[in-house]
Amino acid sequence: MAWPSVASRSLRLAITDAAEQRRLFVLLPFSLIAGLVAYALLPVEPEAFHFIIGSLCVTGCLLLAMLTHSLTGRRVAIQLFAAWLGFCLLALHGLAFGTPMLSVPAYGTYSARVDEVLSADANGIRAVLSAMTPMDGARELPIRRARILLPGEPRVEVGDWIEARIRLASVPGPILPGAFDSQFHAYFSGIGAYGNAIGAVEIVAQGDDSDLARRVQALRNHIGQRIDLALEGASAAIGRAMMMGDQSAISDETRDVMAASGLAHVYSISGLHLSIVAGGIFWLLRLALVCFPMTLTWPNKQIAAIAGLSAAFSYLLLAGGMDNVPAFRSTLMLALIFGAVLAGRRALTMRNVAIAALVIILIDPASIFRASFQLSFAAVVALIGIYELPRLSPPATGGSVERALRFVSATAWTSFVAGAATLLFSAYHFQQTAPLGVLGNVLALPFVSLIMWFGVLAILAMPFGLDGPFLKLMGWNIDRMVDVAELVAGWSASLTGNPILAGWTLLAGLATLAWFAFIEGRWRLLAPAMLLPIILLFGFAPRPDVLVADTTQAVAVRDGTGMGLVTGRTGSFAVDVWSQYYQTEIAPTHSGTHCDSLGCIVKTDQFSIAVIRNAAAFAEDCYGNNLIIARISAPQGCGASGQIITARDLQRGGVQWLRWDETAGRFEIHPAIETLSRPWRVLPR
Repeated sequence: MAWPSVASRSLRLAITDAAEQRRLFVLLPFSLIAGLVAYALLPVEPEAFHFIIGSLCVTGCLLLAMLTHSLTGRRVAIQLFAAWLGFCLLALHGLAFGTPMLSVPAYGTYSARVDEVLSADANGIRAVLSAMTPMDGARELPIRRARILLPGEPRVEVGDWIEARIRLASVPGPILPGAFDSQFHAYFSGIGAYGNAIGAVEIVAQGDDSDLARRVQALRNHIGQRIDLALEGASAAIGRAMMMGDQSAISDETRDVMAASGLAHVYSISGLHLSIVAGGIFWLLRLALVCFPMTLTWPNKQIAAIAGLSAAFSYLLLAGGMDNVPAFRSTLMLALIFGAVLAGRRALTMRNVAIAALVIILIDPASIFRASFQLSFAAVVALIGIYELPRLSPPATGGSVERALRFVSATAWTSFVAGAATLLFSAYHFQQTAPLGVLGNVLALPFVSLIMWFGVLAILAMPFGLDGPFLKLMGWNIDRMVDVAELVAGWSASLTGNPILAGWTLLAGLATLAWFAFIEGRWRLLAPAMLLPIILLFGFAPRPDVLVADTTQAVAVRDGTGMGLVTGRTGSFAVDVWSQYYQTEIAPTHSGTHCDSLGCIVKTDQFSIAVIRNAAAFAEDCYGNNLIIARISAPQGCGASGQIITARDLQRGGVQWLRWDETAGRFEIHPAIETLSRPWRVLPR
């Protein structure tokens, strides 16, 4: 029998066996995600009758499958139902938690309740306010909540009622097509505006001290203050991030170094941190219990599991609760693992991963569009999938040296698997790869473990005022971890790239994860093996020749290997983001630019662009250029010989991305905002 025929038969058997072993359950979160993506990509918001018709059709399919007693039909109908539920979830979540978006800036005195304190540093307190009531003739606001920067004093807490003069602005849209969409995520969090307080803030009523959220925030503040007393600089910033999830004080330089070395995940509380803390508590308590004769007949394993689970939930509260998606997902996984221990069942299974994902998606469906969910979900699916494969080596039976080598090998292998699984998603969201990330993780893991353990000891010692030495030891290990990051980042400086991936690659990655989770045995490696060459051949997105900002005057045009500004200035938010995103230097002035009081003309070997500042320039510049950018009203027929971007285009579409098509002799134009017909979009004034 020919090899292709044997392979085809083996693959069919693998798919059939997976279906018969009830592996279709693990596809349910992927079907939900497919429905969520389909809803988010719609050009217009569906009407109520669309949801009614769709629900009737899906219900009909389920009934038909049951009446015909078709097992295959029931399986397909259940996945279809999950996809339709995903399609409806965002709309339902928007009805429950969404908000009208502020389109016209507002300024005035408002009273409001502090719902959340996101962070507090030298720049002030970032808080989420609700129930914003106008005072002294201020304008009524339609929004449900707003994210506001408050001064550092007085120190507000969750539940406080405050009065302040507040300047509010619309939530900005994505800075580039396909980039992080602040409006989308703000809408589903009920945040309709961003702003800052002007002048003093008055606390008119303090919150209830018995409120759990207030107590947790007070504890977070106390821990943060103790860390700041014992540590400084990057050590204090990373310590706050690892102990309580507050990353606001981490500098851009530290972030860049940690990312280049593959250690950026360390300061984002996730499965690694929770496993060290909860798993360590489980192991230590179980060890302690077996040391006493009277406990030999106790259910020591179950007692230790309960203690570990309690530690995980306590850590989750400190990390920000359910709003911290990686920590919440990891806590759910640990709850399922410890639950399996309590029930005497296998703990690490793909079914548990699916259950955790289903819970998170149902609670916060918008989270699937965030990098944190995608990275953590991909890493866990990959690690559990590799764990399920047949073992290639026997368990350790040698001495301490062999066990140490196996530990290093397991650490490297875990880092490699997690890094490979998240590579596509991290490259898409952060445009950066860490080629020596495995080495960085192996070298840094001992320090990370000690950081977590000294952090736990510091928290336990805080009530007695004895936390100082433990925090100092934690800080020393943080410094050594940063030293490792700098060393590995230096080694990989010439190896890092700046991949810009097309949006469809995320869907391809999702499909690959679904296959990997569903299929058992080594056939699950087929999809990742096929995905890699497809991404390398077709997955890279082209880079722009022109970028036009919507809220500033910045216009950047390709100039040799870099870009140069025709109008605008370096250091502005848009220009800085563009430069970081593409890792391309943007010069203060394009070499082919000629400006006067009426506007600017930039000429390259391929095209010419006119940027009009004054209406008097229309008579001369409206014709003979390939592109006209006019932030003022243009006369009828302007741009007839080329293309034109008007003030209305910038208002409705946000940042404009352009690429010159040599064959067509015109620009390919992509706005950052494709449509305004969705509830999270800010309508132009």
